[in-house]
Amino acid sequence: QSVADAEGFAYETVFNCITCEIHSSLEAVGLTAAMSKALTEQGISSNVIAAFYHDHIFVPQVDAKRAIAALKALTAEHS
Repeated sequence: QSVADAEGFAYETVFNCITCEIHSSLEAVGLTAAMSKALTEQGISSNVIAAFYHDHIFVPQVDAKRAIAALKALTAEHS
């Protein structure tokens, strides 16, 4: 944000990146859907980047704490 401000770039929303520290194999069918559903149920918009070892979820900065809580609750349900 500070770089964008310094360079005069316009933006509407600031996002936080949440990195899921579990190995997200392609064999883990439904992982991204489950995370998206948990966030959707809390009314949180997100963009997911699925990478080779970890997934990254971008959420509006104002929703970051609620997003982390929703994802932790999802983890607790499945552990």
